[in-house]
Amino acid sequence: MAHLLKKEKDYSYIEVGEGTPIIVLHGLMGGLSNFNAVTEFFGKNGYKVVIPELPIYSMSLLKTNVKNFANYLKDFIDFKGFEEVLLLGNSLGGHIGLYHTKLYPEKVKGLIITGSSGLYESAMGSGYTKRSDYEVIKKKAQDVFYDPAVATKEIVDEVYETVNNRNKLVKTLAIAKSAIRHNMAKDLPKMQTPTCIIWGRNDNVTPPEVADEFHQLLPDSDLYWIDKCGHAAMMEHPEEFNKLLNSWLESRNF
Repeated sequence: MAHLLKKEKDYSYIEVGEGTPIIVLHGLMGGLSNFNAVTEFFGKNGYKVVIPELPIYSMSLLKTNVKNFANYLKDFIDFKGFEEVLLLGNSLGGHIGLYHTKLYPEKVKGLIITGSSGLYESAMGSGYTKRSDYEVIKKKAQDVFYDPAVATKEIVDEVYETVNNRNKLVKTLAIAKSAIRHNMAKDLPKMQTPTCIIWGRNDNVTPPEVADEFHQLLPDSDLYWIDKCGHAAMMEHPEEFNKLLNSWLESRNF
């Protein structure tokens, strides 16, 4: 189901349901629709699901980095007047959620990361030398998933358009460098926020050992695995993802 995009002040976002806000943070090439199943399920089960469009390609090049995205998220939370939030991030979105929580822990009740960068990832900003070759880009998009069929033509077309847009490609590469620069290995042991880690066993972008390392470094974390699953668990196994997340939220009384 397509949800209406609200536009207020400098923000564009989807908002569904009522209750504790779950702010969803999309990845570098991930559209808001990647979280349709999360929005549908939790928006009907006591949560307000809010998905802001992150300014990944609209900030100036000098400001295009993880820290500024984390600050943008703080401004958005303040703009919405939320007192407490849950943050759910995939890939770059997970990294932004982690970095925001490091800077501004007071409003973050809980954190959910899936296929998150912040320690290591292998695909962001790499391998675009043959970006004009549609089949090469199609294969790259398919490699994100365990089941290549999840990479629909629409998804492949979007990735192809992004990497063949010079402005977007330059910013993609800047973000990739920023993700490496903002490595969080030394920060995580100091972060006390309850964290749910949901990971695909077959993630090629942020491999399973990355999830293990997040789990070891974060003082208050729970790790859940989804089999036959790649980098975007909420897309590839939406029902299982929602079930795991819902049981974690219940176990934490969120």
